[in-house]
Amino acid sequence: MKRNFNNYKHRPWFRTFRRFCGQLIIPFVIFQFIRTIFLPTVFDVLLLSFFIFIAISIYFEII
Repeated sequence: MKRNFNNYKHRPWFRTFRRFCGQLIIPFVIFQFIRTIFLPTVFDVLLLSFFIFIAISIYFEII
């Protein structure tokens, strides 16, 4: 089930912030994945899972 993201429903600053986060989240996920491979700590794994959750939320337009 895909929800449509109505661009006119939210304020312009939120749309700009969402686009900005959408461009930066993939490099953060890749960097954190590489870091987790070499130095796996609990914090790294939790941070990686949080970044993946945010990336999926932006991709499927949940946020």
